[in-house]
Amino acid sequence: MTDIHIADGLLTVPRIRNLYSSLDSTSIYFPIFEKHGYSKETMDKTMRYYFIKNPKELIKIYDQVLGILSMRESLIQKEVVLSESLKGNIWTGNEYYSFPDPSGTDSCNFNLTLGESGIFTLAFSTTLSPDDQSLNPRITTYLCNHDSIETGKKKYIKTFKYIKDGQPHAYSLNFFVPINMTLQLRGTFYDFDNNPGDWEKHVIIENILLSYSSSAVL
Repeated sequence: MTDIHIADGLLTVPRIRNLYSSLDSTSIYFPIFEKHGYSKETMDKTMRYYFIKNPKELIKIYDQVLGILSMRESLIQKEVVLSESLKGNIWTGNEYYSFPDPSGTDSCNFNLTLGESGIFTLAFSTTLSPDDQSLNPRITTYLCNHDSIETGKKKYIKTFKYIKDGQPHAYSLNFFVPINMTLQLRGTFYDFDNNPGDWEKHVIIENILLSYSSSAVL
């Protein structure tokens, strides 16, 4: 019954309705019956039984169908919202960074090329556990000319110290890329003042979003 209602919905789309315009209205549902192991005759007898002899049970069945359809609609709406949000995300680095790192790389560094001009916003969330022993934990990032990454001048972007309470906190920073310039965005999501050594590192960086407004429309 759920699949039949979905089919009814699809047939309201002109392009799909035109594909099945040569078929009569009942034969459209034959593949659905067969998919679930039923024939048209069996389906007709079943529906006739519930309509005539057990309508209350039929109402319960329809309530279940409506529940399934509502759940699927909710999931699709969430996927649409996520898809729309990702359209404006030009971040090409890792989706997730952590210490300790299950992959064994233990790196929160990033390096991206910015070929568009405009105002950029780098947003993300950080969860820093209370037992993390980093001193002055923070993000450190800078811009440099794409043609002189190692030797050119570095323009550091204003940073901030992370809150160490085991709760996720949202952060963002803004920076500007001039017209007709290709810059490199480099840095690390997890910088600190500790000397090298064996000390606890417990941090998660996620929900990373890099967006920009074109200078042409500013």
